[in-house]
Amino acid sequence: MSQKNKTLGEFIIENQTSFKYTSGELSRLINSIRLAAKVVNHEVNKAGLVDIIGAAGDTNVQGEDQQKLDVYANEKFIQTLTNRNIVCGIASEEEDDFITINSQDENNQNKYVVLIDPLDGSSNIDVNVSVGTIFSIYRRVTPVGTPVTLEDFLQRGSEQVAAGYVIYGTSTMLVYTTGDGVNGFTLNPAIGTFYLSHPNMKFPEDGKIYSVNEGNYIHFPQGVKDYIKYCQMEEGDRPYTSRYIGSLVSDFHRNMIKGGIYMYPKSSKNSNGKLRLLYECNPMAFLAEQANGKASDGFTRTMDVQPTELHQRVPFFCGSKNMVEKAEEFMRNAK
Repeated sequence: MSQKNKTLGEFIIENQTSFKYTSGELSRLINSIRLAAKVVNHEVNKAGLVDIIGAAGDTNVQGEDQQKLDVYANEKFIQTLTNRNIVCGIASEEEDDFITINSQDENNQNKYVVLIDPLDGSSNIDVNVSVGTIFSIYRRVTPVGTPVTLEDFLQRGSEQVAAGYVIYGTSTMLVYTTGDGVNGFTLNPAIGTFYLSHPNMKFPEDGKIYSVNEGNYIHFPQGVKDYIKYCQMEEGDRPYTSRYIGSLVSDFHRNMIKGGIYMYPKSSKNSNGKLRLLYECNPMAFLAEQANGKASDGFTRTMDVQPTELHQRVPFFCGSKNMVEKAEEFMRNAK
């Protein structure tokens, strides 16, 4: 069988021995995420035909207006992971606190916790632009058989055992890593199966795309302003191309394939940045490093940051290694 005819299920089974832990539980967990992603994908594709677009009328813990699909995706992922009795805890960007999962067994022997951004880029839903799901998986640090605690979720990104995203675009793809490279699988909607379409994905070391919301330029730190001017300067292979979708999954996915840098720095409006360390930055940083890229807050490796709260925000620079290092150089020089 050629690599590209391989299904996600077959790939998981064949590569199970490369997982850090080989109990089979992690494999079942990724399969559960695959199932939930297919359900959400089906609903995303109906947006505009049924009453699923628009605001839900509530705000999440971040103080952001929830979209109907935010709520739907959140419910589906939590429901799927809970019903299949695979995890001992879930934290979602849409929930105030983490969720403890009680096993039907006398003691919950499940070892993994999942952190999830159920629908990244949801402001794009109403205009039919790509959105995504981001997930991050850790082994719990508290004793198995006891209820999970906050400590199980506040782990450094370097402790992740798996991370990935689903992009609901012109085609639906699931991209993930278990610490042994990054692989992408495209959904065949006719039969509902994910096939390996992008084996061993890598960031080019250099790129010509920079992705940042330049509408916030006046609020950015001087180092970021200087780097943006560098990107725009006519010299050598510059100016670079500006591409910003407003969905981290979409911008990251494009930059990994074509080469580029994604930036969401701190600003005078958001002193700690806007992206969430646990739900967005750590999983994307894990993917980036496994794909020959780099991720930092402009000074410190993202996956070395010790989380102190569930919905912690941090600045984020991620993408092709040489581009991120050049941005960090501008940040250091502007201090």
